[in-house]
Amino acid sequence: MDRLSPQDASFLHIEDDVNHMHIGSVAIFEGPSPAYADVERMVAGKLPLAPRYRQRVRTVPFDIGRPVWSDDVHFRLGYHLRHTALPQPGGREQLRNLVGRVMSQQLDRTKPLWELWLVEGLEDGHWALFTKAHHCMVDGIAGTDLLTVLLDDTPEPSPSVPDTWRPAPEPSGLRLAGEAVIDYLASPYEQWRAALAVTGAPLRLARLLAGTARGLATVPGLVRMAPGSSLAGPIGPHRRWGWAAATLDDVRTVRAGLGGTVNDVVLAAVTRGLRDLLLAHGDTPEGAVVRSLVPVSVRRPGERGSYNNRVSAMVAELPVGVAGPAARLAAIRRQMDGLKQSRQAVAAETLTSLSGFAPPLLLALGTRVATRALGRFGRGSVNTVTTNVPGPQHPLYALGRRLVEACPYVPLASPMRVGVAVFSYDGRLTFGVTADYDSVPDVEVVCQGIEAGLAELVKLAVASS
Repeated sequence: MDRLSPQDASFLHIEDDVNHMHIGSVAIFEGPSPAYADVERMVAGKLPLAPRYRQRVRTVPFDIGRPVWSDDVHFRLGYHLRHTALPQPGGREQLRNLVGRVMSQQLDRTKPLWELWLVEGLEDGHWALFTKAHHCMVDGIAGTDLLTVLLDDTPEPSPSVPDTWRPAPEPSGLRLAGEAVIDYLASPYEQWRAALAVTGAPLRLARLLAGTARGLATVPGLVRMAPGSSLAGPIGPHRRWGWAAATLDDVRTVRAGLGGTVNDVVLAAVTRGLRDLLLAHGDTPEGAVVRSLVPVSVRRPGERGSYNNRVSAMVAELPVGVAGPAARLAAIRRQMDGLKQSRQAVAAETLTSLSGFAPPLLLALGTRVATRALGRFGRGSVNTVTTNVPGPQHPLYALGRRLVEACPYVPLASPMRVGVAVFSYDGRLTFGVTADYDSVPDVEVVCQGIEAGLAELVKLAVASS
């Protein structure tokens, strides 16, 4: 059994009837569509490489410890592998409606927390694999690694991995409670010993603490309420979803002509999309900002391939009040440079790891109370989330069919009504936009605004070169 980390456990505690904490992606392939039995054999042949996919979450009696991962003795692949087809013409609208409906349903916590949908009937003879997994299983970076495990680097399908898995007996409630008490009593000592091992020397420890302190100094200002807008407020359980597309060559053109990082250019395009949505909803964006949570990976190079959450976050104020595209990009560049220097992401990671010292019951209750309080007040310290996940930059295949596009899905938590996930693959960028069904019926406005925002930056960059 593996115990969930404090951060992974928090994704479970945040979830309620309207805050669904599953992430996902839509992988679109060239045709012809494979038979369901072939997909089933492909997935079964890769499951030994992803053991978490045959485990379920077990809670500890009376919440005296964080939940644990336990083998599912009743695991059946057929439950998790679903099969459907789009109505004609199988275009963008039909696919986004399917994703919105599937993502509006919570995962069954009595089973491993994932689903994989084989979707037939896409236009141009394409088909798709639509994944859905709880955020407590994987973050965006680990999810990218899982994608490379499930798919092949060449059109020739890789051989199946020998499967010797046999589920371990389910632990009793008494055992779960006893091990939780032991882990809790040992936890402060073990965490302090791990911190010393990582820092290696008192001087390195002092430098880490100093950097964290500088980052923490930027956090108190983020506790204040975010600016009010139609982007924040109560949400329901249902979702809308859409996506925008771009190329990495376009981003490189902008960087060469106007400067900035890939993330700066991405945030500038997203800012244009959110500005257009505010205008469509009758808001006045001039002089306003949209405060966005920007998750960043703090996974170290040697940790690639581990299927756990190693993600922290910065909070950026997207300048939706700036009408000019070049001025928007420049404002974002200045801000992101300042956030990196402030070590805000390191501070956030440290705060997350320190939560392991708190009694798990208080961690669970605190997370639930905070989430409900944000929903009650209708707005919190952030308006939205924008996450950028780098994916493989070479073609991938499933059963000999080439992956042509990968579209991400990011969950929402009240009071955020809109979230954006960005995924790069084989020279392409895809912006997946999730929205609350009732309050943001026009999610396509954001998608079209993102594409228009990047196009205007490319035009300016070319003109300046």
